[in-house]
Amino acid sequence: MAEPIRQIKKYPNRRLYDTLTSSYITLSDVKEMVLQFEHFQVLDAKTGEDLTRSILLQILLEEESCGLPLFSSDLLSLIIRLYGNAMQGMLGKYLENNIHGFLEFQHKLQEQSKAVFGDNSQTHADFLAQFLNFQQPAMQSMMKAYMDQSQKMFQQMQEQIQTQARNIFAYAPADAHMAGR
Repeated sequence: MAEPIRQIKKYPNRRLYDTLTSSYITLSDVKEMVLQFEHFQVLDAKTGEDLTRSILLQILLEEESCGLPLFSSDLLSLIIRLYGNAMQGMLGKYLENNIHGFLEFQHKLQEQSKAVFGDNSQTHADFLAQFLNFQQPAMQSMMKAYMDQSQKMFQQMQEQIQTQARNIFAYAPADAHMAGR
């Protein structure tokens, strides 16, 4: 049986109310829910509109303004340029799948580190930092190869879509738009 989705209500005064705990919470609390893999939904208290994405974007904005940002200005510019593009919907799923793959890789590294060093989190963190520092050139090369492969797959997918579109329109009469007159 599926776990019910935790409901968070957002009021006009910008306060967030957790219906599970019957208390007001902060964006930091919502971030903690994300980190704990809790399923939740943020709804406008008046209209019932789903505001989850907007709240998650707020959390990203806060994270980006503190410390070392994840997104460079160039990356953000590229993402903005993709809005309105015919491939926008597909790109979102593509990025999501790639990030899932990256997280799986990270999880496997962490599991291997735990197998060697046990649950000592400091030793584990030091090992990962040293490993990644030592392996940085190899990791960059591997990521470049992965991105090159992904780009080729994306281009092949685009070519297949173009071929399918040509095939669909090849069977349509050339003057079909005139038939309605």
